[in-house]
Amino acid sequence: MAEIISMSLSDELLKEMDELQKEFAFQGRSDMIRTALKMLISEKRENKKIKGVIDAVLLVIHDDKYSEEVSVVSHKYQKLVKTQIHNQLENHKCLEVFILNGDGEKITSMLDTLQTNRKIDLVKLVIS
Repeated sequence: MAEIISMSLSDELLKEMDELQKEFAFQGRSDMIRTALKMLISEKRENKKIKGVIDAVLLVIHDDKYSEEVSVVSHKYQKLVKTQIHNQLENHKCLEVFILNGDGEKITSMLDTLQTNRKIDLVKLVIS
């Protein structure tokens, strides 16, 4: 038996979701959400396999007004951060590029900290 859940989405997010639903020909919003959750779960499983010392690049996009939030995380994980590049984007957005080296579990902890922050728009980890 399937469980029914309800959720609140901003108008902007709902509009983007509907556009993706059409673009990828999902049967409905529920199909799209199920697929997105499966992708997130799969990514999380892969991240749990990261072990040992690794090199990685972490990309973060956020509103300019939340730069301090990213800075706090950067300082918390400063031993992993070899290089940090901050770039102003259009529409008061910022791109942070972190070149990381260190324990894979600590890098995934940094990733999780940023991904679960609602003020961050995008977080993407690339492992070499």
